[in-house]
Amino acid sequence: MIKAALFVRLEAKPGKEKEVEDFILGGLPIVEEEPATTAWFGIRLGPSTFGIFDAFPDDAGREAHLAGKVAAALMAKAGELFARPPSIEKADVLAAKLPG
Repeated sequence: MIKAALFVRLEAKPGKEKEVEDFILGGLPIVEEEPATTAWFGIRLGPSTFGIFDAFPDDAGREAHLAGKVAAALMAKAGELFARPPSIEKADVLAAKLPG
């Protein structure tokens, strides 16, 4: 069951849109190794606006993800790729439908 989530909004610097897209695509293999990351989506909301939505069974899984490799890479690249610091919002999941 999923109870916790994160929504991360990313605004690419002008000319860095492809690099942000590549960064997000590169995150998938890393989160596939995280047992508590139940669902993970890299999304594009507009020409320079991106997002990451991830879901977890509990707060401990969410906190483990925030302390993990993708979060560290995100913060390390923030000044280079993003027009402003990433907006990281914690959310409680009220209802969910997942395959399997």
